Amino acid sequence: MNTKLTLTIEKEVIEIAKEYAKEKGQSLSEMVENYFKFVTVKRMKIKEKQLSPKIRKLRGIIKTDDNFDYKQILTEELSKKYGV
Repeated sequence: MNTKLTLTIEKEVIEIAKEYAKEKGQSLSEMVENYFKFVTVKRMKIKEKQLSPKIRKLRGIIKTDDNFDYKQILTEELSKKYGV
């Protein structure tokens, strides 16, 4: 079931997003829905039993600084990639 949603977004961002959606053969609504699906699925935790033994062995192998903000880095890299 689809429900209407009203968003307030900068005009320039909307124009760029419309162009991008057209290039990808999607509607702006589809793009927004896919983005929401992406960010909400990211928040779900993967249960330990869903991980393969090889992946379990890799957990914690890479050490980062306490102030490492992977979300900020991901946001910056996606912005670079998609020019937003």
